[in-house]
Amino acid sequence: MHKAEARPRQHDHPGATARGAAAGSDGGRPRHGLAPPGPMESSAGLTLEPSLYTVKAIFILDSFGQRLLAKYYDGTFPSTKEQKVFEKNVFNKTHKTDSEIAFLEGLTIVYKSSIDLFLYVVGSSNENELMLMSVLNCLFESLNHMLRKNVEKRTLMENMDGAFLVVDEIVDGGVILESDPQQVVQNVNFRMVPEPAAYGFVLFDYITGNSDHKDIIPERLYK
Repeated sequence: MHKAEARPRQHDHPGATARGAAAGSDGGRPRHGLAPPGPMESSAGLTLEPSLYTVKAIFILDSFGQRLLAKYYDGTFPSTKEQKVFEKNVFNKTHKTDSEIAFLEGLTIVYKSSIDLFLYVVGSSNENELMLMSVLNCLFESLNHMLRKNVEKRTLMENMDGAFLVVDEIVDGGVILESDPQQVVQNVNFRMVPEPAAYGFVLFDYITGNSDHKDIIPERLYK
């Protein structure tokens, strides 16, 4: 069997090979404007086919390492308990360093801090760090716009629904959908504002006290 040339990496990690063989097919990824990479070969002699499933998890922690937002896209950490243990380990490894990339438990992790928040994007051991970083930067810039340049715990907690929508616009099921923050914010705004055709239902919810758009309805009705 022909063995394809491995892609160059910026960093290496002793546990990456073992975890990469167990994680399955998160090898090369199609890139915009580039030909899809060829298959890679694992240490077990199995060919790792290119996959669109780039992201394994996205989560945001506070300055104490407590979870504020988290989305996991595969079965690497199947239970909430395992996820939180992993998040705590990641926080302990990264919160006092100036680096933007870490390797833990055979996974590639890129991260960024903002005031009292830590934002993380997790991929497989053989994932391209630049792809993960593009997701991280899009996440931060989208939140920065939505939270009016106050990317901190208090404003995030007050806008948690919008933050989850931002994440869903960027990644769906581990597949990167969007890397342009302006497009993400535009899509989120469209989803959060009710359509005119739905005003009847929204008005009913507003009257009965079940609406999430109480600040929007009065303004729209009396214009």
